[in-house]
Amino acid sequence: MKIVDSIQIKNITEQLKADGKIIVFTNGCFDILHVGHVRYLKAARDLGDCLILGLNSDQSVRTLKGPTRPINTQDDRAEVLSALSAVDYVVIFEESTAENLIDQIRPAIYVKGGDYNIKDLPESSIVSRHGGQTILIPEVIGKSSSNIIKKIKKD
Repeated sequence: MKIVDSIQIKNITEQLKADGKIIVFTNGCFDILHVGHVRYLKAARDLGDCLILGLNSDQSVRTLKGPTRPINTQDDRAEVLSALSAVDYVVIFEESTAENLIDQIRPAIYVKGGDYNIKDLPESSIVSRHGGQTILIPEVIGKSSSNIIKKIKKD
């Protein structure tokens, strides 16, 4: 099963590390899946042997994006994301940041989109403290869930 909880992911990552695998971690809301997400996740997966995706819960998405989001429930988002070949595991987390999950997983590589700045990512310092690195992948300009929602509202 590719959708796992925080206890399962801890055991999985321990085994992957024992096998010498490079773990890549990313996180986000992934509310309405689009080509920008797909390209981003493929590029992230290409950086290592296993891509773990931390998925913001419905409540954390509401906190981050407002009361009308998410459009899709956490279970629906997790199922869609887990069906992508680039994603090895999906773990839903409740907090607004993935700091606790990253501290538990301790990935070799932490990936975020190019619209972020490494110094503004609280997760980045945790990755660095555990000997990992943060990599920003350029965003696909104009491709975002927010833009899709705006387009739908216009029509």
